[in-house]
Amino acid sequence: MPEIVKNTEAKRFEYRTDGQVVGYVDYTVDAGVVILPHTFVEPAHRGGSIASDVVRYALDDIRAEGYRVDPACPYVATWIERHPDYADLAVTREGQDTDQVVDDAARVTGVDLDADPRV
Repeated sequence: MPEIVKNTEAKRFEYRTDGQVVGYVDYTVDAGVVILPHTFVEPAHRGGSIASDVVRYALDDIRAEGYRVDPACPYVATWIERHPDYADLAVTREGQDTDQVVDDAARVTGVDLDADPRV
C-alpha cells in the first residue's frame, strides 16, 4: 500500500510502496522559507503520478506549517505554475528560464510536463 511521509531526519518527503522509497522531494529550511531543490522518482516507477503526489503532499505540509516555498526544483516550479491554488506559497525567482525548467523536470522525473494532465 503506497504512503507519503515527511522524513525529517533525511529532510525529504517520501513516497513509499511496500516500505520502499520510490520517490521523494528533498527540502531545507532557510529563514522561514522551505527550499525544494530536488524531486526524484525511481526509473521503474516513472510515468505515473508519484512525483505529482509527493509534491502536493509536501506543499500541503509546508502550507500547514505556515512556511513559504522556494521551488528550486524545475519539476516543483512547473507543478506550482500549473496549480494556481498553490502559487501563494511560492517565493518568486527572477530570471528563471521556463523552457529549461520544463526540459529539466522531464529529464529528472520522466514526466512530459507539456503532455501530462496530472502535473
